[in-house]
Amino acid sequence: MNKVTTKESKKKHELYIQEEHIMKLSHACVSVICAAAISGSVSAEDKVLNIYNWSDYISPGAVKKFEKETGIKVNYDVYDSNEALEAKLMAGSSGYDLVFPSNSFFERQVKVGVYQEIDKSKLSNYHNIDQSLTDKIKNQDIGNKHNVPYTWGTVGIGYNVDMVKKRLGPNFKLDSLDVLFKPEVAAKLQDCGIAVLDSPSEVMSIVNNYIGEDPNSESLSDLKASAKVLASARPYYKYFHSSKYISDLANGDICVALGYNGDILQAKARAKEAGQGVNIAYSIPKEGTVMWFDLMAIPKDAPHPKAAMKYINYILRGDVAASLSNYIFYAVPNTAAMPMLDADVSENKGIYPTQAVKDKLFIQVAHTSKFDRSLTRTWSNIKTGR
Repeated sequence: MNKVTTKESKKKHELYIQEEHIMKLSHACVSVICAAAISGSVSAEDKVLNIYNWSDYISPGAVKKFEKETGIKVNYDVYDSNEALEAKLMAGSSGYDLVFPSNSFFERQVKVGVYQEIDKSKLSNYHNIDQSLTDKIKNQDIGNKHNVPYTWGTVGIGYNVDMVKKRLGPNFKLDSLDVLFKPEVAAKLQDCGIAVLDSPSEVMSIVNNYIGEDPNSESLSDLKASAKVLASARPYYKYFHSSKYISDLANGDICVALGYNGDILQAKARAKEAGQGVNIAYSIPKEGTVMWFDLMAIPKDAPHPKAAMKYINYILRGDVAASLSNYIFYAVPNTAAMPMLDADVSENKGIYPTQAVKDKLFIQVAHTSKFDRSLTRTWSNIKTGR
């Protein structure tokens, strides 16, 4: 090839070099802009947090305080059953960054890879967790790698003291599940209304335990026996629901509910505030019952996992955990919160039971999908009275 020797050729070559240099500069600028955009998107990742939690399950002002302290905007949605949460998670791409499953549902969700691991070393407040309580669920999440406990509690009997005494006598001690599962007792309360949790796995495990069987049994004969007990009392129940009983107890629209301890104690507080003479109490049945945990977990496809970690660490603060327990009347597994609890919470044996009562509580484990299908059919038949 001939060298460039003419003046015109030299000029063309110089122009080509200049154009190439400009193009390189342009590409460099684009790269810088892209890098800045990527950096910005990473920064923006921490500015949004999508939470999916149980209804009535956070103290007033706690979310706003978190937003003010961190600059992270929280989008807060609620549900009223583990089944509703599970349906969202199993479908994938829920868009949520932090969810609050109960331990038995969480166990099987972990097994199918729904959640990402939580690096506890990045949680400066994790040392506040009561490890004796986390040990109770370590078999459901080996090493507790995918969860941080939020609250814990029991399923028991909420009741309107005056309504029950009027129908069962002033000396009747409501400390037994007989009031729900013996037809001759439940029949006496039909007119004032009995409500039962719409939670087949929890309720049937309680019935199993009540009749002396393994609460986590997957025996179809045990399921049939427990279903028979529940079906015999079913005509005297007003409804099955996992949250409606809170307001109905507080308003005097029902007189007995099988429900979550904190929900029932919330109903008690609301009734007291209303000043209409509705006296609500909570009893952990002497036969024993479910001890459950609600956990903080980050979905595998969470769009803002860093923001979720910041919120978890915020909840683990002693003052925040105490305000949570004081408001929702559920126990928190947080040792730093204990000195800051209100006396009517810390001394309430329905929230923080004695060791003797704890010894009669059981942890529910996840069922196999095969058994769940049988359980769902059985539950549907019970609810519809078939």
